[in-house]
Amino acid sequence: MAAPADRYLYLARHGEALPDESGLTENGRRQAVLLGRRLRGSPLSVVLHSPLTRAEQTARLIHGELDGVPLEPSELAGDYIPYVPRAEELPPRWAEGMLDRLAHYPAEMRERGRELAPAALERFARPAEGDGPRHELVVTHNFLIGWLVRAALDAPDWRWQGLNHANAALTVIRYATDRPASVVFFNDMGHLPPELRWTGFPPEFRV
Repeated sequence: MAAPADRYLYLARHGEALPDESGLTENGRRQAVLLGRRLRGSPLSVVLHSPLTRAEQTARLIHGELDGVPLEPSELAGDYIPYVPRAEELPPRWAEGMLDRLAHYPAEMRERGRELAPAALERFARPAEGDGPRHELVVTHNFLIGWLVRAALDAPDWRWQGLNHANAALTVIRYATDRPASVVFFNDMGHLPPELRWTGFPPEFRV
């Protein structure tokens, strides 16, 4: 059996999507290309992506800027509700509103999350196996990024809510063999010009 090795998990939300989420806007395509150029010198082992069109298109545009990195779909990187808390788990002041917001999502997203969210932690949120560090890019959706960041910080399961990620921004988590997970950086938009930053955020969150 191979010895454990550090895993560097690169997380990117898909580029800006069309209103019906059937694909990317022109801005979303530009965002993806610029993210790919930023990652061109990174030692990526693989690019994994959600099976949904907006994420697949983003991943292919990123992949087009890279050299010789495998590109693979992953159901675990899909769009689903990773965890639905009970009311007693939540701060009383906000419990009703938080549960009400989750109730507006399709039941399928909650059902898929019960199966896929634990499997995503098992697959991604741990050191790798191999002779040296492994660097993986996952092109996914806002909720899964929040779920993985929450886990890296040992926050309560419900705390994936409220962690917002901009389109084509980058987060990196390091899973070392000799220390707890660390969030290297979160929601980094440095590769995007000002006019392409903050898409996917509520207007009042943009700073």
